Parts: sequence; structure tokens; C-alpha cells
Amino acid sequence: MKEMELKYGCNPNQKPSRVFMKNGELPIAVLCGKPGYINLLDAFNSWQLVRELKAATGLASAASFKHVSPAGAAVAKPLSDVLKKIYFVDDLELSPLATAYARARGADRMSSYGDFIALSDICDASTAKLIHREVSDGVIAPGYTDEALDILKTKRKGTYCVLQMDEGYTPAPVEQKDVFGVTFEQGRNELKIDAALLENLVTKNKIISDEEKTDLIIALIALKYTQSNSVCYAKDGQAIGIGAGQQSRIHCTRLAGNKADVWYLRQHKKVLELPFKPGIRRADRDNTIDVYISDDYMDVLADGTWQNFFTHCPEPLSREEKRAWLDTMTGVALGSDAFFPFGDNIERAHKSGVTAIAQPGGSIRDDNVIETCDKYGIAMAFTGIRLFHH
Repeated sequence: MKEMELKYGCNPNQKPSRVFMKNGELPIAVLCGKPGYINLLDAFNSWQLVRELKAATGLASAASFKHVSPAGAAVAKPLSDVLKKIYFVDDLELSPLATAYARARGADRMSSYGDFIALSDICDASTAKLIHREVSDGVIAPGYTDEALDILKTKRKGTYCVLQMDEGYTPAPVEQKDVFGVTFEQGRNELKIDAALLENLVTKNKIISDEEKTDLIIALIALKYTQSNSVCYAKDGQAIGIGAGQQSRIHCTRLAGNKADVWYLRQHKKVLELPFKPGIRRADRDNTIDVYISDDYMDVLADGTWQNFFTHCPEPLSREEKRAWLDTMTGVALGSDAFFPFGDNIERAHKSGVTAIAQPGGSIRDDNVIETCDKYGIAMAFTGIRLFHH
């Protein structure tokens, strides 16, 4: 198939819409459903991400994409009982690939609502069962077992988008796109991201653990496919906070840091023990937990809407309790797609337990950024490479 007609472009008024190949066949097969314009943008970007994660780590990988940026990305590392609970998978037997997707979606479940999924390996039944019960637009993988495909074909009354990627497909080394009737052309970003990029340690702390190196690689590969400006916090084999598409570096760092904080606060004893009423859906639990963690919970207490979700009124999680819990978070890795221009980014990163950073370097204020890292004993590597993506 050289061409595929789409329902419409980014918006319903943008017609006609299609994807096509100038040379050769399209590298995807549609096994179920009908992909849209944004679905395919998510599919192709997320596929590249998981393919590179698998190549860099040797582990099954997954990504959860929304609007051409990852909400989460992860590799298949075992889940603790606490993570199984906050990811709502403690009732499932998970294969390594399913574990990777549980991590990718669990990083920021609110942003992943209605996501497009990418899997590095052949989708098995365990992964398909997990996907089937979450709200999602589609999935791309190199293949599917018969059982997995049967499961996915029943999702959304048979309209769920299932794409199979040709693993042997290699795009042309030069890419083009049209904007406002003008054609842009550039060489593809074929930069390989691996541990060699982490060797130029510019801080007093010259030690980055193997776990931190893996997490930094995950963060950098995720950033390669995240709309810039972007910053990614990672821990334990997964992104835990991604700040995408912001105009200033500090806003990226704050946004991603706030997401990382929410990820960790979900593991607080008070959150784990919230008295939800039976039958409350996972998405409603996610939204309610987010409100409970935020300062807005006091308004919920005042207007009584807590009664819609809880069997009894839970005690608030005070600011002091939140800060005390967040102070126990450590071993977090932080990647940035371009240099940090000021030390305020490091100050914010430190509040979310960051102990290792990878960034290009090259700011006129590098000395200030290094000095701030040294203040907190953070190890920082200058990669020398920028990862802008637009």
C-alpha cells in the first residue's frame, strides 16, 4: 500500500487528508480500526522511541504518547508491590512487555488517558489485556500473537486502531515537511544515545551509578522525541515526569518536576489507603488522587464533593507531610534537550530528588550551573549534543 486516506487532518476542517510514500510501500499494516492524522504522528514518533530504548538497554520497552510527545516511556524492570498498586495492575500477571507499558502509562496516568501506545516487541496476551481495559486510541508494535490480536480487536466494539510496524523499514536519510507552502529539508536525527555521552563529568561528583546511567539514557531518548523545549525526570527504568513544549527551560523543569512529585506522592501511605467507594473507575480515581494531593482538596472538603468518591472523609495530606515525604525521594536522573541557562533549574531539580543530570552544556553561565550542582552533590555530564524536536 503506497497511500492511505485519512478522515481529516489535525482538525475536522482540514480536508482532504492522506499519508503516502513517494517511493516504496507504507511501512505499516492496519490490522484493526482506522488511524487518524495525529494517531500516525504519535505512532511513528513513539515507535522510534521504543526501538531506540530497546537497542540501548536490551529490555522490552513501551511508550505512552499524546499529541506527539510522550506522557511516559519505560523499560521492563520488575514492579514493586507499591508501584503495582498505584498503576492499578496488582490484579494482573504481567509479562516483561506488559510491565514496560504499565510503567509508561503509570508515570502520568492523567496525561496518558486516551494515549497512543508503542511497543518494542511482539504484543502478547498479557500486554493486550492491560491495553484492553485502559482508555486508549491505538497501538503500534512489530507484531501481535493471535491471542493478543483477538483481544485488541474486541476493544471499542472492533474499531480500536492496531498497527503493525515493518521492523525492516529504514527511512531516507533526508526528510522533508511543508509549512505554509514552504518545504523544509534536513538530515534525519540519527544520533545514537548511549553511555558514552555521559563520560564528560564537569562537577566535583564524578560518580554516576549504573542505575542512574540507564535512567539518563531513558530520559535522553525520550527527549529526542518530545516537543521542545523539554526536560525529563527518570527513575527505576522509566520517565516519571516530562515537561514538553515550554518556551523557557525553568518552566519545563518545574512542570516535569511537579509531575515527578505527584508520581512519588501517589506512593505515600495516606494516598495508598484512600477509602474509595466500590466501583469507582480507574480514571476517576486518578483524577481524585490528583485533587487529594493538590491544595484544591481543601475546597473539596468544604463543598462536600468528597462524598461522591470516598466511604468516609480522608484526612488531608498537609504541606508539611508532602515536603517530608518528597525529601525522601532520591536517585532521580534528569535530562534536558538543551543547556540549562541558570542555576534555578538545578535548585528546582534538587527538590525532586535529582542526583544525576545530563545536558548539552554550552551556556555562558555553565559555571553557575556547575556550582549549583556542586552545592547539592549532584553529578552532571555535558553530552555536547542538543535534542530539539519540532
